[in-house]
Amino acid sequence: MKVPLTYTLYGAPVSLYTGKARSYLRTQGIDFVEEAPGSERYLGHIVPEVGRWIIPCLETSDGEIVQDGADIIDHFEKGPGQELRRFSAYPESPVLLAIAHVFELFGGEGLLRPAMHYRWNFDDQNLAFLNSEFAVLVPGASHDEEAFLHNSGRMRKAAVNFGVTPESVEAIEAAFDEWLDLFSAHLVDHPYLLGSHPTIGDYGLIAAMWAHLYRDPAPAMLIKQRAPRVGRWVERMTTAEPYLHEYAAGSLTDDAALVNETALINDAELPDTLLALMAYVAEEYLPEVAAHVDVANQWLADNPDIEPGTNGLDSPAARGLMGGRGLVGSGAATFDWRGQQLTTGVMPYRFWLMQRLHDDLAAADQASQARVRELFAATNLEPLLDLRTLRRVERQGHLEVWGPVE
Repeated sequence: MKVPLTYTLYGAPVSLYTGKARSYLRTQGIDFVEEAPGSERYLGHIVPEVGRWIIPCLETSDGEIVQDGADIIDHFEKGPGQELRRFSAYPESPVLLAIAHVFELFGGEGLLRPAMHYRWNFDDQNLAFLNSEFAVLVPGASHDEEAFLHNSGRMRKAAVNFGVTPESVEAIEAAFDEWLDLFSAHLVDHPYLLGSHPTIGDYGLIAAMWAHLYRDPAPAMLIKQRAPRVGRWVERMTTAEPYLHEYAAGSLTDDAALVNETALINDAELPDTLLALMAYVAEEYLPEVAAHVDVANQWLADNPDIEPGTNGLDSPAARGLMGGRGLVGSGAATFDWRGQQLTTGVMPYRFWLMQRLHDDLAAADQASQARVRELFAATNLEPLLDLRTLRRVERQGHLEVWGPVE
């Protein structure tokens, strides 16, 4: 009898990006333990190996370290952990796979505006909860309210990096209401984004929807009152147990059904509710990512001598285009959004996620490629298929770096 591997997930309930990896592990029934990023093991071993303080990180029993939610998922989808998963998060259909990639990108990056707004602009409802939540990041450490307020003030300022300003909050709330209504309508007939089991699209969406928007008190109440079906989807995304009470008897709940491709929707008969969600992404996020590509390409053109395998900056761990954490004023893009202009920081990681869509579509047959382009054109998403940075973003040694000039 083969002894299963033991996995340690370094993350925190309050962490948006940990939510993506944790959801995958839970829905797949993979045994793991979660450890705080203030632990001795994380600070003394994981951070030096990874090259920066960042979560989530996964450590296997043989000492392998995997950083980033997408890479953690791929450890089980395409790496040595394949035998432990219950079903694949990657649809076999190139059409459904392309759609799933869109929502992986949108969920992790396009929902950051409501995630930051509803966390940091509702102190009456959220502050006591957040004070408690951030205390668990460093086990055993003293946690005084003054220190938390100082640190949370910095995070509120960082929210500007995602376009959260006094001028934009009304539109952010209206946009999030629209998202909840559209997603709720889709969930009437489909337990998950593309059918009867989660795909990478669901795992992308759960990042913001779990950590910020369903656990924090203010948005949690909004979801429960306005879109309870979305709340139950969030709950389904946190367990391997059947949680399909509202769907017809005979819904696909066992492992045999989960691995059957027919458990997903028919790519030739996509529901109108899914098409509406895709059109929403086109309105909500496409202008932003297109503006980010334009700014990145201008920066790359101005810096043609960047050494491949580096980010071209003084700090190898910097995540923004021009250093730091990608804050506004340090590599930022301005774009039109819902009748106003927003300025947000450019982070090459988003281009890496977008390349996953491009690469998988390029590997599909010509008929599937044509079908995807037709579908994306009908939902105003076609420009996403053609967005390219002058140099590819690669991940090497747990860091985002620029590839060679092509």
